[in-house]
Amino acid sequence: MTAALKVDLSGKTVLVTGAGRGLGLAYARAFASSGAAVAVNDIDPAASAHAADEIARTGARALAVPGDIADEAAVAAMAAAVRAALGPVDILVNNAALYAGLGRKRFDKIPVAEWRRLIDVNVTGSYLCARAVLPHMLERRWGRIVNVSSSTVPLGRPGFTHYVTSKAAILGMTRAMARELGAENVTVNAVMPGLTDTEGSAGTDEAIWTVVTRGQCIPRREQPQDVVGAVLFLASDAASFITGQTIVVDGGSAHL
Repeated sequence: MTAALKVDLSGKTVLVTGAGRGLGLAYARAFASSGAAVAVNDIDPAASAHAADEIARTGARALAVPGDIADEAAVAAMAAAVRAALGPVDILVNNAALYAGLGRKRFDKIPVAEWRRLIDVNVTGSYLCARAVLPHMLERRWGRIVNVSSSTVPLGRPGFTHYVTSKAAILGMTRAMARELGAENVTVNAVMPGLTDTEGSAGTDEAIWTVVTRGQCIPRREQPQDVVGAVLFLASDAASFITGQTIVVDGGSAHL
């Protein structure tokens, strides 16, 4: 397993969305081990509670804040709960997204309701979370927003046009927010993971894994810990002069 970057985030409060499992949980664990207090969001209350309990058992401060990030009122309540229990959010990781379980469909076969729900969660949800935590970042003149995009954007993965579109929107949002917030000492960056070996990819056909890994400079399956270092770096003071950027973490895929 790849070792995580070691940074000191003592005294910081982090909100990670979609952190009940997979990459989100890996991020939450890493922030806790770096000294931060961690708020764990997931749409599944049981997953959120289980992850927060696991982190708390390590001695870190943790809080489960389940909820649908596409729901404006739920996001506002979540931000208020985090501030009351852990303090204002210093670092936001917009990780939650719909992808696992989507069936492959040509774009004209995607039901409009499915398209709208996915955009609501993957794009609007990230916007709502950033908006909810921003006032306290502005008050303190320090903040880090890390948005999670996907290597499906440059690949244009067929059969998932709505997902690819949503993750492309994340890149545009990252750049626009960075322009607006730079003078306030709030940075906004993105990471772009490749296909990662998590619960969400458990049903991926072995032939797909073979194609993916053969196209990488580093020919092995990407693990959650492979992405953690980039996220921690962007959240740290080491990246204080980096904003509006995207770090691709996919083992050097063929699209580069």
